[in-house]
Amino acid sequence: MAVADSMPQQEMAKEEEQRLKYLEFVQVATLHAVLCFSSLYEYAKERSGPLKPGVQTVEGTVKTVVAPVYDKFHGVPIELLRFIDRKVDESVSKFGKQVPPVVKQVSSQAVAAAQKAPTYTKCEPAAKDLYTKYEPVAQHYAVSAWHSLNRLPLFPQVVQVVVPTAAYCSERYNQTVLSTAEKGYKVSTYLPLVPTEKITKVFGAEVQSH
Repeated sequence: MAVADSMPQQEMAKEEEQRLKYLEFVQVATLHAVLCFSSLYEYAKERSGPLKPGVQTVEGTVKTVVAPVYDKFHGVPIELLRFIDRKVDESVSKFGKQVPPVVKQVSSQAVAAAQKAPTYTKCEPAAKDLYTKYEPVAQHYAVSAWHSLNRLPLFPQVVQVVVPTAAYCSERYNQTVLSTAEKGYKVSTYLPLVPTEKITKVFGAEVQSH
C-alpha cells in the first residue's frame, strides 16, 4: 500500500522537475503559434478547391521526408530550454543574494499592498510616492540583471526569438486594458500598463553605452 501511495508522489516530483521555472512562457507561446498555424493551414487546405489533391500529395511527401528528422531531433529544443532555464535559475539565485535590503523591502511592501487591493483608493497616494521613490533603484538592478543574463550561453539567441513575441503580447495587453477601461469596466482602471516605450528607451540606452 505504501509503495502504491509513493508512486503518484514520485510522478508528481518528476513532473515538477521537468517543468520550466522561468521559460515556461516560451513553450506556451510556441504551442499557441503551432496551433494557430495548424488551424490556418487546415482552413486553407479545405478551401483550396481543385488544388486540394495536389496539396495532399505535397503534404504526404513532406511528412515522409520530415518525419524521420523530427523523430530524431524533436526533443532537442525542450532540452535546450531546460538547460538555459537552469542557467537562468542559477543567475537569479546569485543575483538574489546580492540584492540590497532596500530592494527586498520594496518587494515586500509591494506584496503587502497587493494583498490590500480593496483599500486601493486610500493607499493610492502612498503607492505613487513609493513608486516614484524606488522606481530608479529597481530600474538600475533590472538593467544589471539583464546584463548578467546576457553573459549566459545562448541567452542572446533566445532573446532574439522571445522578445518580439513578448513585445507583441505586451502591446495587445495594453490595448485590451485601455479598451475595456473605455467601455466602463472598473477593474481595468486598476490594471497597470506595460511601459513598453520606457523599457525600450532604458535598455536601448544601456546597450548603446556598452
